[in-house]
Amino acid sequence: MLDHLIRHATVVDGTGAAPYVADVGIKDGRIATIGRPGRALAGRIGERARTEEDAGGLVLAPGFVDPHTHYDAQLFWDPYATPSMGHGVTTVVGGNCGFTLAPLNPARPADADYTRRMMSKVEGMSLAALEQGAPWSWSSFGDYLDALEGRIAVNAGFMLGHCALRRYVMGPEAVGGVPGAGQLERMTAILHDAMEAGAWGLSTTRSTTHTDGDGRPVASRYARPEELVAFARAVGEHEGTQLEAIVTGCLDRFSDDETDLLVELTATAGRPLNWNVLTVDAAVPDRVPRQLAASERARAVGGRIVALTMPVLTPMNMSLGTFCALNLLPGWGEVLSLPVPRRIAELREPGVRAELLRRARSEEAGVFRRLADFGRYVIGDTYARENDGLTGRVVRDIAAERGLDPFACLVDICAADGLRTVLWPMPTDDDPDSWELRRRTWEHEDVLLGGSDAGAHLDRMCGAPYTTSFLGDCLRGRKLVPLPAAVRMLTDDPARLFGLRGRGRVAEGWCADLVLFDPERVDAGPATLVHDLPGDGPRLDARAVGVVSVRVNGVETVRHDVVTGKVPGRVLRSGRDTETVATKG
Repeated sequence: MLDHLIRHATVVDGTGAAPYVADVGIKDGRIATIGRPGRALAGRIGERARTEEDAGGLVLAPGFVDPHTHYDAQLFWDPYATPSMGHGVTTVVGGNCGFTLAPLNPARPADADYTRRMMSKVEGMSLAALEQGAPWSWSSFGDYLDALEGRIAVNAGFMLGHCALRRYVMGPEAVGGVPGAGQLERMTAILHDAMEAGAWGLSTTRSTTHTDGDGRPVASRYARPEELVAFARAVGEHEGTQLEAIVTGCLDRFSDDETDLLVELTATAGRPLNWNVLTVDAAVPDRVPRQLAASERARAVGGRIVALTMPVLTPMNMSLGTFCALNLLPGWGEVLSLPVPRRIAELREPGVRAELLRRARSEEAGVFRRLADFGRYVIGDTYARENDGLTGRVVRDIAAERGLDPFACLVDICAADGLRTVLWPMPTDDDPDSWELRRRTWEHEDVLLGGSDAGAHLDRMCGAPYTTSFLGDCLRGRKLVPLPAAVRMLTDDPARLFGLRGRGRVAEGWCADLVLFDPERVDAGPATLVHDLPGDGPRLDARAVGVVSVRVNGVETVRHDVVTGKVPGRVLRSGRDTETVATKG
């Protein structure tokens, strides 16, 4: 007997093929039957279905695969990976950017506290949630995977983070130190053990934006190329593995040295390497060709470098009071880390503001230069009586009324609030030329949609709804991509990059990771601030619109944007659930 039968669905199967109407039967977590409506599908295996539903007028697609998340901690207190699962995501990839919660050296219990503080700083996670919401009971990477097994609603696979690997072996010397021969050998052995247990490979960062809870560069930034190459060689010895790497040039343009390193890593491993995030802006026309030149070089030597890029614009709020992207502007971190009274005094100094603006608009600011147009900021939440009525207004207009330059006006507003004002920069790349450039960029064989950072920067941004927002735009907005191609880009393309076995398509015998949605309504609602983290911390959440049902391994996990409470997700382990995606012919 079938477990469930979905009748009269418009199937968009993930391959890019034309939609077709079919009945789809599910049994034991897999798609058992697909056939024309009215053909008594259940009879093909001898019995009817336990449950049925009529999906006439609805689209049935494979569950979406999010290739870049940081749900490593959140899954312990939120097994439903909200809001991603509500937006049709059935598989998440974690352990990115060189950061994981494991391994932890049992001989140094304080390493867990260091890891929590690092994750709070570098990935914008609530420290209280990290302390209260996860058990921190593991030592090896395999222990960490086992701690999640059987208790999550989505499928989840994880890279091993380079920073945790260094900390396990080198202790505090991981920050600033170079491993001796014995330490490098031990780290390599632990990486092998992690991949034997199911790690998807290694992630690392060399980005100057990544600092730990003490304000120092994270451990992997001290790794020399030979250390990374040794790890890449180890990754290539295991089935179904990958590399993920972040360098400073990911934010704007790779340096020649960064390109050389990325190419050497993927060629050494013989495995795909992905990075994020490729920012597409028609005002900077040379950025995309420069970044994708690394992919061309990699293919020439038997490697593959894949750029992740977002298909929607994800707003990120700012604040002069707490750590945010403004801190990453050259010279800004020093001022914005001062005690609040002194910070306000410094920001009120015309000379200080002029220097901050100069550096924010300089070439060294890279992609963060876009943050320097303060007239385009929209005022969010305010707290002082002097700021009543400013919420939702554009700084440029307020500045004109007050006879001030926009940055001075913004500082006055924030100072009145004790720097608690929430600021929303309006995007500078929301123009027709930029969208056309994105459409062309998506066609490149080494460009993949993704980069949501879901599970990180919780009160600053909400990238998780990119799937439904993109579909809504494709169906009823800009219509840059036809629906079959849009679904393929969210499903089969990432599944094939990671070598997921039997996932990413609606096909007989494949896993029943499915999303059923209304093409007339599918979209993402606005992001709103909620306080539902352990310790009552805030995060941005966004509800899905038009998603009727989400199934993971055949079990319904969401119905009309309401979580069912079922946890059928699996920890996807390399070699067992992934196959090798070769880069060499």
